[in-house]
Amino acid sequence: MGNSTVTVPEFDLLGADDPLEYLLEIGARAPLCWVPKLHAYLVCGYDNVVTALRNAGLRSANATQGFERLSAAEQEELRPLRMSIEMWMGHTTPEGHHRFQHLLKRYFTPSTVNGLRPRIRQLTGELLDAAADGRMEVVADLAYPLPANIIAEMFGMPTDERDRLRVWSRHIGAVFQNADADTLRRSQASVLEMQDYLRGIVADRRARPRDDLISMFVAAERDGLVDEDEIVANCVLLLFAGHETTANLISHGLNLLLNNPDQLALLRSDPGLTPSAVEEMLRRDGPVITVVREAVEPVTVAGYDIPPGQHVFLAVYSANHDPAVFPDPLRFDITRRNNRHLAFGMGAYYCLGAALARVESDECFRLLLRRFPDLRPAADQPPALVRVSMRDRLEALPVEL
Repeated sequence: MGNSTVTVPEFDLLGADDPLEYLLEIGARAPLCWVPKLHAYLVCGYDNVVTALRNAGLRSANATQGFERLSAAEQEELRPLRMSIEMWMGHTTPEGHHRFQHLLKRYFTPSTVNGLRPRIRQLTGELLDAAADGRMEVVADLAYPLPANIIAEMFGMPTDERDRLRVWSRHIGAVFQNADADTLRRSQASVLEMQDYLRGIVADRRARPRDDLISMFVAAERDGLVDEDEIVANCVLLLFAGHETTANLISHGLNLLLNNPDQLALLRSDPGLTPSAVEEMLRRDGPVITVVREAVEPVTVAGYDIPPGQHVFLAVYSANHDPAVFPDPLRFDITRRNNRHLAFGMGAYYCLGAALARVESDECFRLLLRRFPDLRPAADQPPALVRVSMRDRLEALPVEL
């Protein structure tokens, strides 16, 4: 670490009232800072984050790095969780990541994803039909069940098992946070329970293959490309990631529309703007605050030399609000052009589920606004927010229809 590196000893993103404002303030000091609390560098600014995302010398740091601060006994107790995470795509070796990415590209083709539109439309309609007394709680009644049911169907999960998916996912999500040992124990219990459940589906698909994701993995297992432990570990990740991000996109996106009535009116008058609106939702209030990379060789980022072994936090959230790239970045503008946001990453670790999240959100917003032209916030109940992993997440969004 050179003498010219700016140090941010008071760094507390978890405690910041406004994480975006806080990151922009730090980024104004220097494009790269040393953060003793993280024992890592923090990179700010769109161009710097893009360069780092494309840098082959920076690999994705797996979610087990926080385990090192636990006691030896706790680390031993949580070894099964750690072993599972270390098989996850994006958290394993670069070779393992590319192997699984290549397999999934066989399934997540544009034609496959677009072929899901009729089913997404049908399921959205069913969820909207269930709205009672002219009210809906968007998070519980629409934003979560829609992508959860779609990803569960892609895995061939029985309908009566899908409610368990949200419970499992909430516990599993803690591994991406600064969680304590008790919280990680709950995560481990859910991961192990989920893996046991998935092993039963894997065994069934060996005997009776279907046109679903697990059958695709089983075929790859027969070809010697994966083993069962890798299959169940990555299915846990995909089931979690396959609905959590989209659920947040739908709920936070609708909240943005409700808080910007001019943009809501514009979208109602021109549904053809829905894809552009979804991109702006991702930019303005996307699911990721930072992504973590680890230097596997000497690299240069934002003009600073970083030695191997160092962790680097890339401030994706503030990069998506860089005024040099996004004019008037705090404005929510569904007509914004050249919206090159980084909500789904870039390069080798680009989110493979991005196309599915876009299609689900597109269909959901089109039907929701067409069915309920008078949709508005519930007058007697404000949205409920909770701070999760450095950002405020909507726990409830009541609306009147």
